[in-house]
Amino acid sequence: LAVGWGSRAAKAWATSPGGCEAVQSTVDCTGRWLSSVPGSLRGDTEELFLDANTIRVLGNASLLPYHQLRCLSVTKNRLELIQPGAFLSSQGLHVLSLADNLLFTNYSLTAAALSALPALRTLDLAGNRLTEDMVSVLVWNLSSLKSLSVARNIIMRLDSSVFVNLTELLELNLEKNYIFEIDQAFEGLQRLQKLNIAYNYLPCVVEFGLTQLRVLNASHNVIEWFLALESDDLFELEVLDLSHNRLLFFPVLPRQSKLHTLLLKDNEMSFYQRLPNGTSLANVTVQFLLIDGNSTTITTVSLWDEICHSNLSSLRLLDMSQNQVWYLPEGFLAQMPSLTHLKLNQNCLETFHLLEGDPLDMLMELDLSQNRLAELGTEVDAGDVLPSLQLFNLSSNRLRTLPHGLFTHTRRITTVDLSRNRVDLCPRPAVAGEARSPPCVDIRGVETLTHLSLAGCGLRGLGGHPFQGTSLIQLDLSDNPQALSGDLEWLQDLAMTLQVLSLRNTSLSSAAVDFSAFRSLVRLDLSGNSLTTFPSSLGILNLHSLDLRDNCLPALPSDVTWTPLGQSLREVYLSRNPYNCCTLGWWDALQRVEELRVLDGREMTCSYASRTLSPRALPEPVLRSCRWHTADLALLYLVLALPTCLTLLVAFAVAFLTLKEKLLKMVKSRCGVSSSY
Repeated sequence: LAVGWGSRAAKAWATSPGGCEAVQSTVDCTGRWLSSVPGSLRGDTEELFLDANTIRVLGNASLLPYHQLRCLSVTKNRLELIQPGAFLSSQGLHVLSLADNLLFTNYSLTAAALSALPALRTLDLAGNRLTEDMVSVLVWNLSSLKSLSVARNIIMRLDSSVFVNLTELLELNLEKNYIFEIDQAFEGLQRLQKLNIAYNYLPCVVEFGLTQLRVLNASHNVIEWFLALESDDLFELEVLDLSHNRLLFFPVLPRQSKLHTLLLKDNEMSFYQRLPNGTSLANVTVQFLLIDGNSTTITTVSLWDEICHSNLSSLRLLDMSQNQVWYLPEGFLAQMPSLTHLKLNQNCLETFHLLEGDPLDMLMELDLSQNRLAELGTEVDAGDVLPSLQLFNLSSNRLRTLPHGLFTHTRRITTVDLSRNRVDLCPRPAVAGEARSPPCVDIRGVETLTHLSLAGCGLRGLGGHPFQGTSLIQLDLSDNPQALSGDLEWLQDLAMTLQVLSLRNTSLSSAAVDFSAFRSLVRLDLSGNSLTTFPSSLGILNLHSLDLRDNCLPALPSDVTWTPLGQSLREVYLSRNPYNCCTLGWWDALQRVEELRVLDGREMTCSYASRTLSPRALPEPVLRSCRWHTADLALLYLVLALPTCLTLLVAFAVAFLTLKEKLLKMVKSRCGVSSSY
């Protein structure tokens, strides 16, 4: 495919009649304000794109010249009618896209036209205001279809009569309709593999028995129950998306399936084997009353045992985030030995136990963020717990420590997020008056760790060597106002590896903090601090990104663009500082650096005589005043004193010439010296 498109790209698009562009057998007439199909295009056209025009009718003769047409797209027009003979000369058409038109107006005649396409494989009827009855008529004779989209229509109810003849259908898209009931609508689609019914109004899915289906997207409905058919048949189901619904219980899945992705995000799920007050519901069952016409069926389901009957050995991704889960039943994770990604964030978990017996050897990502975790438990001297774990997110919990030696067994861990917990790093500096040192998190010697977030952890007075033996590339210490103790000596173990460092809102006020040792840094965040002068040690770094927002900087060094920093910077944040409008030479210099982007330049302000102005467009009176105030004072004093000196010199000369003779006589009389003559 890449080679084919590459050969096409090498040839220039030629202009065809009607302003269309053509290359080989493909013609693109998109957005040409065409009201009909151009009749003088190339006769060997195989792909024709007529999107975003004003075509209302495809007549019997519209496509007559194009016998080799394989793909036709007429989306986003005003198409109301396709005459019955429109496709008689294009019976080899495989792909037809008619989305976003007005086909509901003459759907019966359009259906007659579609029935003349025996080779049609893909049909898109999305956005045409079609009801289920209209869809049934339109696709009645399209037994060759493999892919059908009727998304964004006004379908409300589906039964077995709608898709009755689509025996070859592989993909069906019904998203963004108003479907609230499905009654055996898909039972006749024996080859259906992908079904999308997202963004509808389905209240439940019961007796799910589509054994051949591989992908089911039922997200964004109002589903409260999902019950698979009680059968030992093997389901081909691989992906099940039930996210953004109202599920009250973990879905009752097929007993035998190939499920590898289960998405349950944003529901109302919990487990009820035991309740917070200690009550056990291990033997409690629920009865579903199913009424179908005059027949009534009662299905009894155990709240927990039924889940145990599902074979989840192939499951690799489980997303249960944004639910109401406050515990996991015993043995729940033991059913998932192939699990690689587990998302339990934004729940109500209070404890989470990592047991050696849980076969989570393949787990690579574990997200427990935004829960109520006060404890992360492991068995004493547990062996290989989470040996394949790479990403561990524990942010926004109530943790104060982690199990001792946890990272000793996670031999592949690269990313840990402990932000928004009340944790300290080992070794923690001793505090006077403390009987014993409080618990801390020890990450020393974790050689694989490259990304660590400790934002908002209440860290105090970091010292010693908390990162000894690590090779961190990215470190976030933001929102720790008491973390820094005047220097960065405790970070020296990371001087050779650290590339991204965030010290946002850490009460940094001294420009004397030395960053010169961190020659590998490419991104540095110093925003939200109290810097009054630009740290001179930054000038020798080769940063690509620097954030100086929300400080107390009146200016940047005038020679900043000539330093290694100025040569390497590609993006910088500078807003919300009290810059002086009369000392913006550095700003003008930054504007002249072509590859540098000031990402918050529109928010930049400076102060002049209690006024807040934009440095991008200073008024001329302000510029003149600034030039006056910033002139060389010595030269200014000289200019002011020169007229006075000249005036005094002239006055002295005039007085001397006027009183010359009198002065000479007075001198002679005083001195008593006779003249030579």
